[in-house]
Amino acid sequence: MRFNLRFARLLVALFAALLLLPLTNTSASAATVAEKPQIKPGKAAKGKPVTVMTRNIYLGGDIFRPVEAANKALAEGKAFPEVLHAVATAADTTWANVVASNFPARAKLLAKEIKKAKPDMVGLQEVSLWRSGPVETTLGAGLAVPNSTKVEYDFLEILMTELKATGAKYTIAVEGLRADVEAPAWTATQQNKRDIRLTMRDVILRRQGAGKIVKSGDAIYTNNLAVSLGGVLPMNFDRGYQFADIKSGRLEYRFINTHLEAASSDIAYGQAAEAVDKLLKPKKTTIFVCDCNSDPLNDSIKPTDTVPHKMAYDYLMGSAGFIDQWLEWASAKKGWTSGLSELVNDATNAGFDHRIDLILAHTKTGEPLEVKKGEVVGDEVKDRDPATGLWPSDHAGVVLKLKGLPLKKK
Repeated sequence: MRFNLRFARLLVALFAALLLLPLTNTSASAATVAEKPQIKPGKAAKGKPVTVMTRNIYLGGDIFRPVEAANKALAEGKAFPEVLHAVATAADTTWANVVASNFPARAKLLAKEIKKAKPDMVGLQEVSLWRSGPVETTLGAGLAVPNSTKVEYDFLEILMTELKATGAKYTIAVEGLRADVEAPAWTATQQNKRDIRLTMRDVILRRQGAGKIVKSGDAIYTNNLAVSLGGVLPMNFDRGYQFADIKSGRLEYRFINTHLEAASSDIAYGQAAEAVDKLLKPKKTTIFVCDCNSDPLNDSIKPTDTVPHKMAYDYLMGSAGFIDQWLEWASAKKGWTSGLSELVNDATNAGFDHRIDLILAHTKTGEPLEVKKGEVVGDEVKDRDPATGLWPSDHAGVVLKLKGLPLKKK
């Protein structure tokens, strides 16, 4: 496609202006979300224990680096070719870190965690699919379009292979596509030119023998982060929610998995409210696992937000009527789950200094479920890969064995 000079200059101007805009919310302020009434407390019926796990397995690198590099180049007054070079070299650095963070090695550690913990249901976040393809740099005709097809790393396939190798018997209950972004990448000397594409997924795994899935679903949030390049090149940073209704004998419950927005607490709050509105059944016991990106102890407000970091958590624990099941087992400080460095090669576990990976419960009576056993996994130095020194993820996982789910009447 050929551009005349005047049109090309107009597109470059749009590209520059839009890159400088802050990351925005695609819908109205989350602070206007209506609250739900509290459920009256009572005594929960007793059923057989259910073990659940939440696990962010880490995508492997910083996907915002290219946008940040472009903003810096624009702020310095660079022209379009230089801005594009900044984007591409930043993408190349991110890709190098994805390779260095070595998911095939980390997947072995994650599979061993799951095998040992033996959760009935697992909620996975950042289950990445990395692909590459021919480089495309024409504004409006290929640049930033997610169309690369050569698979470099399929985290789900790799993890399922490692689980099978351990003898752990798990099946994919629900798989949901999320963010899908692509950027050109090359070295500082403009070698090795190609496009790099990331497709994110959330996944629910079910252990064989852990009950029957009677219903399941997956959806994208209406509240999502919006990033646009050049005014005509939207980048898809969607997140979503998913569920599986489980029946095991007389035991029935709903299992929800989600990954709330990290860049905006306003959006995370809106997403939490949407998940509750769409999925919560007050008469059905619900177990909600997440990387919620909402630290209960963090009341700071990001410059572009109107609500504090902890707002999504406060909403879920408050008017939504959920119970933080980890706190039924141990203190918050014994449950730190995030976050290590980008290369996940930290020498110590000091990076685990806040708690955003949560297991919550909502019961008909408002009573908490009894925690028979609880642990944070992947948070000790001994959990690293002995050959590479890598941690399983930049997050730790949480596993709880819960009792007190109601039984269906015979």
